[in-house]
This record gives sequence, structure tokens and C-alpha cells, in this order.
Amino acid sequence: MQEEDQEGVGNNQRRCAACKYLRRRCAHDCVLAPYFPASHPHRYASVHRVFGASNVARLLQSLPADERAHAAEAMAMEAQWRVEDPVYGCAGIISQLQEEIQATQCELARTRAQLAIVPAHGAQLQALPPPPPPQPDDGHSVPVAQRQGQGEAVPLLDPDEFLGLDGL
Repeated sequence: MQEEDQEGVGNNQRRCAACKYLRRRCAHDCVLAPYFPASHPHRYASVHRVFGASNVARLLQSLPADERAHAAEAMAMEAQWRVEDPVYGCAGIISQLQEEIQATQCELARTRAQLAIVPAHGAQLQALPPPPPPQPDDGHSVPVAQRQGQGEAVPLLDPDEFLGLDGL
């Protein structure tokens, strides 16, 4: 009896998550064991809830051995998202990510447009002539006005000078 208990304990430790979940013995050729180890029981629980044990086993057996790991991972991810979001599943996550990509692309386009405007504005500023340096006011200088659009200086006349009343 003691040997049977030890075998049972040993067998329970080697059972995969699927066999533990289904409360059955895990055969040495269990198709689910390599992809649903006992260390991740929640992973198989969601796969079982969404796809069912027989469908998962049948699907994995129908695939070539080199594709089974990828299929088991895809089922586990789909099941995880389906459990979290029963209506949309992974399609909801894909849609959300596509919206984020579109928003980021719009923001990038706006930023590029703003950056294109800055150099154009800088080129316009460089095309303008520099303002004349300020003249020191010594009290004897003649005020100067700029003619609009032509950039040439025109001396302003003092009314007393114009009338010849300067020397009086």
C-alpha cells in the first residue's frame, strides 16, 4: 500500500495542468503536457473554459509537432483575452492598439507640419534687412523717418528751420 501511495504522489507531481484540472491521470504520451505544465494551472483553466479540453487536444494532435507549441501559445493568449473581455476578446485589444497607432500618426503629422513652418518662418526673417543701429542723440542731429516699404532714411525738417526762423 505504501508503494502505491508513493507512486500516486509521484504521478500527481508529474501531471500536467490539464490533467490536474480534469482530475485524471496524466499518461506519458499526453498531448497537452508539454504545452500546459503544472506550474501554470491558470493558463490551462482559461483555455479549457474557452475552447474545451477535447477541442484543444484534438487540435494539437492534428498539427505537426513543430507547430503545436505556437498553436498552444495562441490558444492560451486568445483564451486569456476572451476571459478578460468576453465580448471582444483579443479583437478589442487589437482595435484599441490600432486607434492608438492612428492617434500617434496624426500627432506625428501635426508635429512635422509645425517643424516645417519654423524653418520657413526663419527664412522670411533672414530675408528682411537688419534694423539700422541706434544713433546717439547729441542734440544736434536731425530726426530721421523711414519711408514705408523703401527702407531709405528721410530727414525730418524742423518747422523753425524751414521757415528760416532758426537764427532769430
